[in-house]
Amino acid sequence: MMKLIVSIFSVVLMFSELAQAQQLTQYNAAKVQRAIQLQQQDKIVQAIDVLADLSPSQPYDKAYVQRMLGVFHWQNGNSKAAVKSLSIAVNSQQLVDEQAWITQRMLADLLLTEQRFAEALPHYYQLTKTVPEKQKVGDLWFRIAQTHYQLSEWKKVLSALKQHQHTGKYKERNNDRQLLVLKLGAQLQLKHWKSAIPTLNALIVLEPNQAGWWQQLSSIQLRLNQPKHALDTLILAERQGIELSKSELKILAQLYAQRGIPEKAAQVMAQLAEYETDKEVIVTQATYWQAAKEWDKAITAWQKAAKFDNQYYWQVAQLQIQEGHYQQGLKSLDKVKDYNKTDDVALAKTRAYYKLNQLELALVNAKRANDFTPSNEAKGWIQYLSQLRKMES
Repeated sequence: MMKLIVSIFSVVLMFSELAQAQQLTQYNAAKVQRAIQLQQQDKIVQAIDVLADLSPSQPYDKAYVQRMLGVFHWQNGNSKAAVKSLSIAVNSQQLVDEQAWITQRMLADLLLTEQRFAEALPHYYQLTKTVPEKQKVGDLWFRIAQTHYQLSEWKKVLSALKQHQHTGKYKERNNDRQLLVLKLGAQLQLKHWKSAIPTLNALIVLEPNQAGWWQQLSSIQLRLNQPKHALDTLILAERQGIELSKSELKILAQLYAQRGIPEKAAQVMAQLAEYETDKEVIVTQATYWQAAKEWDKAITAWQKAAKFDNQYYWQVAQLQIQEGHYQQGLKSLDKVKDYNKTDDVALAKTRAYYKLNQLELALVNAKRANDFTPSNEAKGWIQYLSQLRKMES
């Protein structure tokens, strides 16, 4: 893009050289015309040599020759020499009207190409003060925004973009990706989270398959405590075919659970590559299935978790007993090795044996629970089961 702009400028300059040459002294005018002829024959090096040999004494002649040299050096691929010559021409203040403006614009763009950002800025700002009728001031402000961006001057980036978008001579380009990317970068650096949301929405419209825009949008929505919007964003991203990362899938599952849709949360966890091998993932999924009252799926998930850590046999046993699988529940309780759950395990066995009508074993476990940690529940079972035993005998 930069090469195209400078190339256009060089053509504009060339078209006016013959007309401008008549203002030169006769000797320099003849040399300039010769250089132009060589340039038109694609003999750029020879044209440069003709101009480089000149030593104009008149200020205007010197500025004019340096301007032409700048154009030729650029066409010859020597941007550093082009910057040097154009700087001499611009700083002389001998050039006037549109040609002076175009020359300074070319210099500013070349400095930007050379990454000499701080040097380019004063020229760009000077150019905005007097803009020829055929030129676009909005485009200048866009270059200024780009330059401030490279210098990490974020507030000035947004200020320049605002000027770019609201200038009377230049309409905002809503579909300009580069403009939106500049704006977003500055907004994120300044932590202008709310302002960044419409910018990201515009980028998503332009590039719906770009995962980064969706990811940044959902992240900002979470930062702003907008879980509903974040959930909607991630759902839309998936529908668009965006592959969510591991962390994003976990967040999506959490958001489903918070919205009161734990079964969807559990299904999302199953999308994780580690859902069969990662204990944390399996436990989270089991929790979601249990919250969704999908008891069989919850039992299966807790059993997977228990293979990594036998403490989870406690959850397996509770659900098995709840669902009437008493024998299976008792086997699972035997695998619970957590000392702190000794009384809870004994009480759970009490309930299971009671349901199996094995009152003696139920009473044994009720007493064991009370011996370990005396409680009203254990004492209640002891009293109740003792009465039943007397009645049966």
